[in-house]
Amino acid sequence: MAPSTTGQWTVEGTSGFDSLKFNKDAPIPSLGERDVLVHFHYASLNYRDLIIPKGQYPFGTKPSVVPGSDGAGTVEDVGSGVTRFKKGDKVVTLFNQGHLAGSLTPATIATGVGGVVDGTLRQYGTFDEQGLVAMPETLDFQQGSTLTCAALTAWNALYGLESSSLKPGDTVLTQGTGGVSIFGLQFAKAAGARVIATTSSDAKAETLKKLGADHIINYKTDENWGETAKKLTPGGLGVDHIIEVGGPKTIKQSFNAVKIDGVITVIGFLAGHTKEEPSFLEVLQSTCVVRGALVGSREQFEKMNKAIDANGIKPVVDKKVFGLEELKEAYQYMWDQKHFGKLTVKIA
Repeated sequence: MAPSTTGQWTVEGTSGFDSLKFNKDAPIPSLGERDVLVHFHYASLNYRDLIIPKGQYPFGTKPSVVPGSDGAGTVEDVGSGVTRFKKGDKVVTLFNQGHLAGSLTPATIATGVGGVVDGTLRQYGTFDEQGLVAMPETLDFQQGSTLTCAALTAWNALYGLESSSLKPGDTVLTQGTGGVSIFGLQFAKAAGARVIATTSSDAKAETLKKLGADHIINYKTDENWGETAKKLTPGGLGVDHIIEVGGPKTIKQSFNAVKIDGVITVIGFLAGHTKEEPSFLEVLQSTCVVRGALVGSREQFEKMNKAIDANGIKPVVDKKVFGLEELKEAYQYMWDQKHFGKLTVKIA
């Protein structure tokens, strides 16, 4: 028999991590015809999760939302009209629940899990069957829980612009050792691309080498790392794909690194803001494409999962694992940048 209550977190305000409140016995709504009840085993965290309770997230949120976009679990129960899943299936959440294929629309951009739609940081959650994806067969629940946001964003960055999608022999530049950057490195190497990775730590550089990075630049000791990256490319022509996670403080270096007709995909602003942001003329001067990417569609997710299974790609997960009731500690650990790869929360 399906449970009637669940332990879950909600975001109550924007005063910081103290806005996170835990309820041990929150009611589970009855299933609609197309609903699927998921018993979560693991969730993983993203920078987005940290800034929502701080009131810094630039997209929509609802009051008292259950946080967390990323989660993997088993189907506990299904509504009478569900055809995509059955009880016992292993599933992963789709970030924008309405983004099934093609481009985002104003309607589908407002279906973000953990922002507008209740998320994964709970024991049980109800989702429309269209907003779930079968978990890759070669991954366990902890690994599967890391895919929803970071992995799909990296995949979209490399393959989302079909006219300029990643090709064998291309050069990819990744920034740092967060989830999106690590997935970008793994996907690029699986495709036969060359990878230049930046980091601020010698210890993290060694791990990047083990993951296959061809060149590593310490951006703390090399302030002109964009020019350095360009020199490392064949013929010094520049980088084909840049996964831009830093934002305003790093985009100048990305312009310095990019190849003519190369692609800079802006997916975040981890490095913060600056008054000296490049102008739109930089795009003309660099003769490149700059695009924003807000995660990706279910169709892209399913293609990515096939690639993960076919290539034996294993998500890089931080050695530290938190329990569901330790969520505030997990947020602080990630905020302090103590993690490498994806930080996970064990739920079941």
